[in-house]
Amino acid sequence: MVSTFIQHELKLFWRSKNSGKNLAIRIIMGIMILYLMACFLLLGFILDKILEKAFPTDNLIKAFSGILLYYFLFDLLSRFQLQELPTLKVQPYLHLPIKKNTIIRYLSFASLQSFFNLTPYILFCPFIFKVILHQNGGAIAWAFIFAITGFTVFNNYLSLYIKRRSNLNGWVSVGFAIFLVLLIMCDYVWHIISFKTLSFLYFGHLLTQPVWVFLPLVMGFAIYYVNFLYLKQNLYLEELGSQKKSAYKSSTEIPFLSAFGKVGDLMANEIKLILRNKRSKSALTMCTIMLFYGLIFYTNKIYGDGWKVFCGMFMTGIFIISYGQFLYGWQAAHFDGILVSKVNFRDFLKGKYLLFTGISTVAFVLTTPYAFFGWHVVFVHFMMYLWNIGISITIVLFFANRNYKRIDLSKGASFNWEGVGATQMLLGFPLIITPFIIYWPFAWLGHADIGLLIIGGCGVLFILMRPYWIKKLEADFYTKKYKIAEGFRNK
Repeated sequence: MVSTFIQHELKLFWRSKNSGKNLAIRIIMGIMILYLMACFLLLGFILDKILEKAFPTDNLIKAFSGILLYYFLFDLLSRFQLQELPTLKVQPYLHLPIKKNTIIRYLSFASLQSFFNLTPYILFCPFIFKVILHQNGGAIAWAFIFAITGFTVFNNYLSLYIKRRSNLNGWVSVGFAIFLVLLIMCDYVWHIISFKTLSFLYFGHLLTQPVWVFLPLVMGFAIYYVNFLYLKQNLYLEELGSQKKSAYKSSTEIPFLSAFGKVGDLMANEIKLILRNKRSKSALTMCTIMLFYGLIFYTNKIYGDGWKVFCGMFMTGIFIISYGQFLYGWQAAHFDGILVSKVNFRDFLKGKYLLFTGISTVAFVLTTPYAFFGWHVVFVHFMMYLWNIGISITIVLFFANRNYKRIDLSKGASFNWEGVGATQMLLGFPLIITPFIIYWPFAWLGHADIGLLIIGGCGVLFILMRPYWIKKLEADFYTKKYKIAEGFRNK
């Protein structure tokens, strides 16, 4: 049955009208993966030399044991962002005499065909066979290999489980991303725990007690079984759809949005779109991760006040940049319906303004704990927040009228350049450079705060002039709406 599934997927690929484009992308990605594998293999052969220089006072195997947990933590974070869910169109098979367990096992084992699952062997096996096998024998070397296998399988199915749960509730992915970031901060920033100590605590025991190898193997099997049960419970699409409806009710039907009338309804629909699709949801995830961006710069004294402007702009405006650069491409699939509907486009624009303002406001509030590094940091953040909700939103909506590239929301976010064009390239210049053009002359003259006040004042001016800009953007849209619609129809 597995061979039948593979044959059907190959036929689906070759019979697709975009098979030539997809094949070219796969060839390019294959070359990139081969290059990365060669780099990792080279790194694996010189890993002992790197560890000797990085940890000159530690035993070589002890140093190796101390970094393994860091690798798997980074691996989990990378999988969460980049690894795609294995897919199989199950509708044609559900009415056939095929056991559900067979379909689920195929989906589960198909996910093991990932570059992430091959990387640890390429990276660590050369060191294991060069050092551990030579010093501790074959049994210990194989114990390390099986332990690495267990952690790899655990990361593989844990990331897939989180992604599948996120399809029903978008806040799962946001919460998991925050958990990973807080876990990293507990080590690097707050020094509450040490992953190096925990890593050596486990892998160090393998040197004397190889029986500990069963711990990650059991963890891997357990999370595989959890995935198996979850897929089995949700294999029927009508059941999955009904759960999806109830799961989103509490996360998008926000009571206070009803106070904004039609504009609030449009914002609620936009939130549903963001949370229900992988690529749009990645913009929200990026916004959450970027809230910790200041820890890179504020904890290091070599970065001056100019970096505060940079951090403030990105932490309070990253959602405007990452999500807004593809407006109105997110609605490409139903854009013709918007044009012929009774929705007033002015309300449509107001909904965009309300969405961006609301998320930027939440982002600013969540960055106020940076007052720990001085209240001046909060002042900078507030000025950049005013700039973003005043000027950045207007710039994004202006360029949205010049975006003619559609986005297929059913596709994943990683290595997906659909919708990216010259408009997105040009958008970055006014969004990033303009505030620094205002700030740097005053900073050079020793009056940086005056420059910040002018930046904030410009943002307030644009906020007060918002009705005027909405009117202008609406008129600009009506001159380009047919060209936008034509571009969105091209698949």
